[in-house]
Amino acid sequence: MKVLLDTNRLTDLLRGDPKIVEQAEQAVEVWVPFVTMGEIKAGFLAGNRSENNYRLLHQFLHQPGIGVLFADRDTSDYYARLFFQLRKAGTPIPTNDLWIASLSVQYELTLLSRDEHFDKLPQLLRG
Repeated sequence: MKVLLDTNRLTDLLRGDPKIVEQAEQAVEVWVPFVTMGEIKAGFLAGNRSENNYRLLHQFLHQPGIGVLFADRDTSDYYARLFFQLRKAGTPIPTNDLWIASLSVQYELTLLSRDEHFDKLPQLLRG
């Protein structure tokens, strides 16, 4: 399985949550969206363990099979379609999460997240 980590699941992983650690270890590929990188680093700056958290993130990102995934021209098409789908249904989700969902759908990655609003997108693979 190839997975994409939402911010809450990356946080869980860095804290050593056994469930998410096991999912990550069993995955063939683990991707961290650029949005998740921004959100987690913002959280580090707001906290009082910034240096330690950056070290943990650095160690995690330098493991084999881990990568950071960026948006491209095609991602913006996925974003637009998902945005319209959610708007039409009257079920919008936060903008950053829409970018994460777009990457997940585009690359057919299983999204690991605790956020239930992702359930509004039936084409999204969930783990």
